[in-house]
Amino acid sequence: MTRLCQAPVRGVQIAILLASTAVGLFSTTRTAVALPSFARQTGLPCARCHTVAYGPALTAYGRQFKLNGYVWGDAKEVIPPIAVMVQGGFTHTEKAQTEPPADHFATNDNLSVDQVSLFYGGRITQHIGAFVQVTYSGEDRHTSWDNLDVRYARATSIGDKSVVFGVSVNNNPTVQDLWNSTPGWGFPYITSGLAPSPAAAPMIAGGLGQLVLGATAYAMIDDHLYLEAGAYRGLSDRWLRNTGLTADDNPHVNGLAPYWRAAWQVDKKQNYFSVGVFGLNTKLQPDASVPDEDRFNDVGVDATYQYTDGGRNGLSANLSLIHEKQTLDASFHSGSSASNSNHLNSLELDVTYAYNQTWVGSIGLFNSNGSRDVGLYAPAPDSGSNNGSPNSRGYVLGLEYVPFGKSDSFASPWLNLRIGLQYTGYERYNGGTSNYDGFGRSAGDNDTLFAFFWLAI
Repeated sequence: MTRLCQAPVRGVQIAILLASTAVGLFSTTRTAVALPSFARQTGLPCARCHTVAYGPALTAYGRQFKLNGYVWGDAKEVIPPIAVMVQGGFTHTEKAQTEPPADHFATNDNLSVDQVSLFYGGRITQHIGAFVQVTYSGEDRHTSWDNLDVRYARATSIGDKSVVFGVSVNNNPTVQDLWNSTPGWGFPYITSGLAPSPAAAPMIAGGLGQLVLGATAYAMIDDHLYLEAGAYRGLSDRWLRNTGLTADDNPHVNGLAPYWRAAWQVDKKQNYFSVGVFGLNTKLQPDASVPDEDRFNDVGVDATYQYTDGGRNGLSANLSLIHEKQTLDASFHSGSSASNSNHLNSLELDVTYAYNQTWVGSIGLFNSNGSRDVGLYAPAPDSGSNNGSPNSRGYVLGLEYVPFGKSDSFASPWLNLRIGLQYTGYERYNGGTSNYDGFGRSAGDNDTLFAFFWLAI
């Protein structure tokens, strides 16, 4: 899924010993989207697991379903756990972009089908389940693998403590996470693939997505303490081509990229709280003949709050703060970075209110800031700045209608739909402000209205 503030480097490929198993499953057959296949398996409406009946945002029950490996449910299924998703809409920016955002599109006012995805979502064996996505991009007119999360999970007890433990094989750090406060399934849950997007984001915020494979081991202790650790490793050029990518996408990960996660949650019926920390250490070696590396050390803190009265009203809020330390010896010595020591900070906060899990209003705030570097953040006509700054700040407003996914929906569990309006406003964009005219374009010229549909069957 296209995300706001997508990293300029597409990401790091990753594989450890279990990776070949995951790829084998993928070849034979951006919290999970509310797939109809999950609802068919459990016999429950999508609203049981998802805060607004459809989309990545999970309830406490939905987090438990994912934690336990996507295997809950004993409803009789008449078809395999397959689902199809389509996203698209109309994109308008305050000022036309200098160049078309993609081939076959105009500089403004574009109508598009952004992506069509095929999913395998559900149980494989008693203790193994999967979320596997293959996506056709309407902008790129190309098909490749998308998010992957294959899980083994078991529940047991140690003394008087309940424990759920498992292993996740996945291709995007934080895509396996249970909370919407980390980047993999963070707000906004849908954006336009044709809208302007800030140049800088931490490596963990999409920089490794779909270019990585890895495995992490996790445990939830007494339904309060969550611990997870694992590692990722780069794929060969051949494996990249097997997944629909190319050798040009290879960022050349050097060795293992460790990932870790800890969180504490409290569920008080109507009120739910969680707070956590997470991190990723990545080393890139762009030129194998030169020992220099670029190192990215990401550390984040996050929090979630949810309220529901069991009926009409639902409120959720997420907070994420990520600090990235960059040691860029390879980029500095090759001349593509002005400094070998930089930093980048990313802050995101969102609040969503849902009435009857049907009418949804949301607001999100985002802010990224860091070291100026004219090599990393090269001036571009649409940047609104020529000072090499990664700083961007703004807000996202959303209004949506979600007609299906509830227990009384005539289409449940076969059909899900979200229709909405989303407005993204910028106070700062790649260092440019509302009154900056370095390229004849201010930050506000990138403000975007996106009218969208989001369908799954």
